Amino acid sequence: MPGGLLGIEPLERGEIESILDRATHFQRQQGERRKSDVARGRMMVNLFFEASTRTRTSFEIAAKRLGADTISITASGSSVDKGESLVDTLNTLGAMHPDAIVMRHSASGAPHFLARHLPTPIINAGDGTHEHPTQALLDARTILDRRPTLEGLRVAIIGDIVHSRVARSNMYLLSKFGAEIVLCGPASLVPAELAQITAGVTRTHDIREAIRDADVIMMLRVQLERQHESAFSASEYFQFYGLRLEHMDLAKPDAIVMHPGPINRGREISSEVADSQRSVILNQVENGIAVRMAVLERILSN
Repeated sequence: MPGGLLGIEPLERGEIESILDRATHFQRQQGERRKSDVARGRMMVNLFFEASTRTRTSFEIAAKRLGADTISITASGSSVDKGESLVDTLNTLGAMHPDAIVMRHSASGAPHFLARHLPTPIINAGDGTHEHPTQALLDARTILDRRPTLEGLRVAIIGDIVHSRVARSNMYLLSKFGAEIVLCGPASLVPAELAQITAGVTRTHDIREAIRDADVIMMLRVQLERQHESAFSASEYFQFYGLRLEHMDLAKPDAIVMHPGPINRGREISSEVADSQRSVILNQVENGIAVRMAVLERILSN
């Protein structure tokens, strides 16, 4: 972790547990909004080549609550717009000597490229269709707020899985704890090889089968921006793969519903479910700050 956080896959279970345990400390401080000085004098750069609201903002809030200074750089309005290469952008950042760089990029492996060329710790805030490690960590923290353990849980991940870095990071994390993971979506969005990424993963194209006896239902956004064309209209997709109240009777009575956002109501989830007592979507957003504080504390305090 002192060298950054590029993905969930290389982490040991104990490292994950340590981050999640530390996040509970910051959860208790959320209402008080107390600031720490553990990262005073440190500088974090938010380097976002893709649009983001939740992730970018929560990293910025997390850093400021730890006492760090933050600088946010987006591709729009930066030298990237003027044709500057990624290498030159990285060299420019390196010359500023930040203590950590949080990076989101549309190319899978971009943060790993950055980590090979700079001594600065890099935190992957989402790279292409590869990983989004802090999202999986905050999802795990949200589940553990309502369950004593991740072990033995049946987790249904439904939607555009082939383009989802959130799904991959969650698959890596949940499998380390022995959860049963069911992938569901249209055949074009859930190819067979995805079920072979890690242990404990199966797939189905029947949403009712995926949800049956589930402890956790994790819905995903259809990423139209990563598709050349959509095989489904919004109404057609919702008919076959949209989560509706009628589906909740198939899950366990205390099953929870998750979504990394942004939500497309009426395409992947109904408003009745998104706004129901089963939904923990806003809890995920809130936990994003606590989890990212735990990650940044480990990196910036070293």
